[in-house]
Amino acid sequence: MILAKVVGECVATRKHASHEGRKLLLVQPLDLNGQEHDQPLLALDAVDAGEGDTVVVVQEGFSAMTAVERPNAPIDAAVVGVLDHLTLNG
Repeated sequence: MILAKVVGECVATRKHASHEGRKLLLVQPLDLNGQEHDQPLLALDAVDAGEGDTVVVVQEGFSAMTAVERPNAPIDAAVVGVLDHLTLNG
């Protein structure tokens, strides 16, 4: 799982049938200090996240498919939670 910030929504005129009814979000991975790192990626939304939200993203096929209730769908990443607050000890 990774932390990320939603930076936009992707509009697709054509997409795989298993993606119908779900938003595709562009998310920017963050480190634990909230700083951007790595390249942005597309993730299917399972929690109705929006631009500016800090989210939890899974990047493993089975977890992503399960999170958006699309078994056997071609999904590499899915937004599975919106982060309200993060406290790190130590």
